[in-house]
Amino acid sequence: MHDHSVSRDLSKTVSFACIHFSVAFAVGYLLTGSLPIATGLAAVEPMVNTVAFFFHERVWRAIERARGRTRAANAPLQSTRLSL
Repeated sequence: MHDHSVSRDLSKTVSFACIHFSVAFAVGYLLTGSLPIATGLAAVEPMVNTVAFFFHERVWRAIERARGRTRAANAPLQSTRLSL
C-alpha cells in the first residue's frame, strides 16, 4: 500500500507540474512579452512549487492516517453505552 500512495502522489505531482509550467509561462509572457523571462519563470517557480506540493501531499496523508488512528482508538469508547 505504501508504494501505491507514493506512485499516486508522484503522478499527481507530475500532472500538477505540467499545468503549472504552462500557466507560469503564459503569465510570464503576458506580463513581460519576453520569451526568455517567461521561460525562466516557467522553469524556476513551478519547480519550487512542485516540490512543495509533493511534501504537502505527504503531510496531508500523515494527518489523515493520524486521524484514522485516533478515531479507531476512540471507537470502543464511543460505542459503549451504560445502562442504569
